[in-house]
Amino acid sequence: MSMDTKLELVQKSHAAQENAPAKKRILALFDEGTFVEIDSLAKSGEGQAEVVAGFGSVNGSPVYAFSQNSQIAGGAMSKAQAAKIKKIYDLAVKTGAPVVGIFDSNGGRLKEGNEMLAAYGELLLQSNNLSGVVPQISVIVGACVGTSAMIAAGADFVVLAKDAVFGVAVNGSDETAEEAAKSGTAHIVAENAEEAVVAARTLVSMLPSNNLEAPLMCEFAEPENSAAVLNAAAAKLEADASAAVAAEIAAAVADAGSAIELLKDFGTGVLCELATVGGSVCGLIVSDSGVIDAAACEKAARFVRFCDAFAIPVITMVNSTGFASLREASMLSHAYAEATTAKISIVTGAAYGSAFIAMAGRAANADLTVAWPSAVISALEPKAAVAILCEDQLAAMTDPKTQRDEIVRKYMDTEASPFAAAESGFIEDVIAPAETRACLINALDMLAGKRVSRLPKKHSNIQL
Repeated sequence: MSMDTKLELVQKSHAAQENAPAKKRILALFDEGTFVEIDSLAKSGEGQAEVVAGFGSVNGSPVYAFSQNSQIAGGAMSKAQAAKIKKIYDLAVKTGAPVVGIFDSNGGRLKEGNEMLAAYGELLLQSNNLSGVVPQISVIVGACVGTSAMIAAGADFVVLAKDAVFGVAVNGSDETAEEAAKSGTAHIVAENAEEAVVAARTLVSMLPSNNLEAPLMCEFAEPENSAAVLNAAAAKLEADASAAVAAEIAAAVADAGSAIELLKDFGTGVLCELATVGGSVCGLIVSDSGVIDAAACEKAARFVRFCDAFAIPVITMVNSTGFASLREASMLSHAYAEATTAKISIVTGAAYGSAFIAMAGRAANADLTVAWPSAVISALEPKAAVAILCEDQLAAMTDPKTQRDEIVRKYMDTEASPFAAAESGFIEDVIAPAETRACLINALDMLAGKRVSRLPKKHSNIQL
């Protein structure tokens, strides 16, 4: 066979996948002209392997990716496909670059039997070994069921197209995109496959390449009317402690257009965003008023642990009266206490008892804690605290309803005020709401070089 004939066969092989959705998706992920395919001629049975894999750059940074091709045997996992994906994982470890997996497969090649099971096992192991070393993003654009779903769900972020099917069941009872969003399985739900790939590209462009690289600094634009929005939010909280202003506060703190909200429909009592503040990539956690339920605790804990793995600073805006679930509260407290990344807490409203301790106090190991003047920092809910501390005054009341309210208000304005906490050294300062963004930017600059040595151990035993 002549050289020309051999080259013609190679070109035909490449052309066969050129118009496949899998190839178009992986090309859309990377900067134009940077994608380099690996093992493009790999065979699975009589045909090509059911995945396109390779590397390239996203906004100039190296990234590895694979994209399952459902046009070949339904994208079924085979030992050949697994070998290509495993090579991507191996290269990512060697070079310290993120991995993006685009999933579109009807399951595994059952004809391969135990070989297929072993292939799945290797991929689960490799994905787990990469966790916390390089960022991993899963993009679900079609079917992703069984063990493939377990691999995809183990990524740092899961982006799901609206018409995708996702779950460990293979009997038709897998989660829809809406169900996955509400259960906390999907971090982002996109309208379609194309938008899901764009979302993954945006995410990976904000993340460090690996756990040894410093968080990124980006160009930024000031948020519109930040000071006015923060003042208005503080006024709402002062008038009504239960006012829901988390979204307003986050928008006024983050750089304009930089925020990516995660797990929007799960644990709605807490807002989690990946955003930039003064150009620094940060994790924003804003608790809304009231009790933080189990789902919100889990959501925040997962986000704190992700940020800590890649040294991304965590900014927490605290407005909470406590927790609804001991198990998940323990999980959240553990995540904050264990994290060694830069941590800044701002008490915007209520911070009672365990909520203050876990998210803003010294137990949270915060590097800087400040509060708005309207904040209330108390060991107990003010009415409960007054019932214990002012028992004699309450017993002598002639007008119980009016006088009790006055005593509670006085307690909140004195012993439970942020000024009392600052005087006792429990917080560093009381700031005007309008100064919040400037305070955060200065703190992030100061903490950029933070380094912490911990006691030697295999790992902590977090409540899961």
